[in-house]
Amino acid sequence: MMKKKSMDYLVYVAVIVISVLFMYPIFILFMIAFVPAKYTVQSAYPSLYPRGFTLQYFEQAFSINLFGPLLKSLEVAFMVGGIAIAIGIPAAYGLSKLKPSWAGGIATLLFLSNMMPSITIAIPIAVEFLELGLYDTAISLALAQELVVLPLSIFILLGAFQALPKDLEAQARVDGAGLLRTIYTVLTPLAKAGVAATFLIAWMMSWDEFTFAIFLSPIHPTLPIIIYENITRGNILATSAFALIVTLPVIVLAVVLSKYLKGEYLAGGLNG
Repeated sequence: MMKKKSMDYLVYVAVIVISVLFMYPIFILFMIAFVPAKYTVQSAYPSLYPRGFTLQYFEQAFSINLFGPLLKSLEVAFMVGGIAIAIGIPAAYGLSKLKPSWAGGIATLLFLSNMMPSITIAIPIAVEFLELGLYDTAISLALAQELVVLPLSIFILLGAFQALPKDLEAQARVDGAGLLRTIYTVLTPLAKAGVAATFLIAWMMSWDEFTFAIFLSPIHPTLPIIIYENITRGNILATSAFALIVTLPVIVLAVVLSKYLKGEYLAGGLNG
């Protein structure tokens, strides 16, 4: 009994230490963004606690036109999440009908597209979209990002469908439900945790994607491109404010959907 309590305490200590290590960079980011520079980056001995408060660096950040790039980033991210779910659900359902070893192998093969550097395929994709009249549009950027997002989405959704009891589908078919109705009105609602996890990860991968964005949307750029352009100008204070602006939507979405981020849904085709 004492040994078990000791192990529990060690686990708690490890969790606290890891949490502090992960949160410390975010704390420093807040310090630089909200505390006057004389106490942080301009000080030989920066303070580890707030000794002042300023919104000057946010004013500098918002002096740049962020509204258009922000809207485009949001549009593309939600589009990528929606497409990932729309294609991933039927694909994962089909794979779940195979033997687990076969399904896992095929799901793993989908990641071959991710082994190629994005820059090697971004240029020919840009040329193709230019010929189709889709260049510098949100839909073209979303479709290109799906090359990276979709394999992982299918992998996660496969784990969600494999975790469902097989009798549910058989019972729905006996009750007269067709294939599509079974998938979308019976199985998908029960796999909503996996669907939410898929959407969140797809959204986050699109939100800060850079390579496709710089090649496919240079005229009307996304938020990461605007941030990069301003970072290279050397203003670390406004850049810290930029970083918080970009991080906030991710934090909000992650908190809202955090209850769905469970290990069994992220294991994908490794289950079974």
